[in-house]
Amino acid sequence: MTREATRSRFEARLRRPREAGDGDPWAFVVLPAEASAKLPRRGRLTVDATIDGLGFRALLEPDGRKGHWLRLDETLLRAAGADYGDVVTFEIVAAEREPDPDVPADLAEALRAAPEARSTWKGTTTLARVDWIHWITSARQAKTRAKRIGDACDMLASGKKRVCCFDPSGYYSKAFSAPEAAD
Repeated sequence: MTREATRSRFEARLRRPREAGDGDPWAFVVLPAEASAKLPRRGRLTVDATIDGLGFRALLEPDGRKGHWLRLDETLLRAAGADYGDVVTFEIVAAEREPDPDVPADLAEALRAAPEARSTWKGTTTLARVDWIHWITSARQAKTRAKRIGDACDMLASGKKRVCCFDPSGYYSKAFSAPEAAD
């Protein structure tokens, strides 16, 4: 698949999440099915994008329906002159090369303490590391997250390069979904 084959242009309404969590305000859009279908994977994926012509890079999240959703922070919204409820034009294309993911501090610490796991980690693909991190960070409780980090180190130390039993799209496990809109 060529990068150009992943390109899509669409209009979408900026939605306010019902539960924004802690931190700064943000908006989201669910990509049209046709746009998600052009992308190379159903899991997390980095795209180069524009919102009303303003360029940015973003990580798409799986919506649990074989599609994706996009989180837009307040700084980007202001720069684009956009607000909740506005219909804006997006253009997205898969990043030329998936950037190395930021490794959460607790996982980095565990990998430093486990040389065999760290060795396998370094030998995995970027997308495999994205999936490992996604599996760990998608835990809803601190206890589950800690267990997943331990399990990840054990699996990596045994030579496993991909996380087992993890559906990065959330479709089969129903583990992921787009946020619910407040409006």
